[in-house]
Amino acid sequence: MKISGGLQEDGIVVGNAYDKYGSKNPVVRWLMKGFADALSSLVIKVKPETIHEIGCGEGYWVLDWNQQGIKARGSDFSEKVIGLAHENAKNRGISPSIFAARSIYDIEPGRDSADLIVCCEVLEHLERPEAGLAALQRVAIDYVILSVPSEPIWCALNLARGKYLTSLGNTPGHIQHWSTKTFIDLVGRYFDIVEVKTPLPWTMLLCRVKH
Repeated sequence: MKISGGLQEDGIVVGNAYDKYGSKNPVVRWLMKGFADALSSLVIKVKPETIHEIGCGEGYWVLDWNQQGIKARGSDFSEKVIGLAHENAKNRGISPSIFAARSIYDIEPGRDSADLIVCCEVLEHLERPEAGLAALQRVAIDYVILSVPSEPIWCALNLARGKYLTSLGNTPGHIQHWSTKTFIDLVGRYFDIVEVKTPLPWTMLLCRVKH
């Protein structure tokens, strides 16, 4: 699977800096298994017929869901990373038309709606996360899955592995920081929280549209 490898667009790091899903490092593999197991369990719980992943990067999850028989599509603000998603789709015999270059701020009801909206590892990159959540609220039909790094654990783990020392462990591009509690408090203003999962070092929420 092709990844961005630190590619930048408009001065912003896009996609994945390294292939975390294909890593041979046992610690990374253990962490990613925790994330994957948590996300998969929530998707199974919802049983969606359609999924829209907003901030899909190179398309890892969208392609995986399609191969499971779920009608999934993805969008990302970056033309470059969507180009990689198109290549990855073609390499798996899947139509690249399931991917579109579109900012979270530009998503629209109807066109971008789905049974399940997934937005993982996106909000921490946004200058206006509240506007991002409001946009998700507009397109959500029923369920939403959100995830962000859990702070200060995320930065502490980066420091422990000797990464991003000059920025005190902060990953490039992360401009928002939440603990599990503060993230729940923020999201709770826009959605009903159905379930909370904390696969180290993330906070992951299954949410439902407020009625």
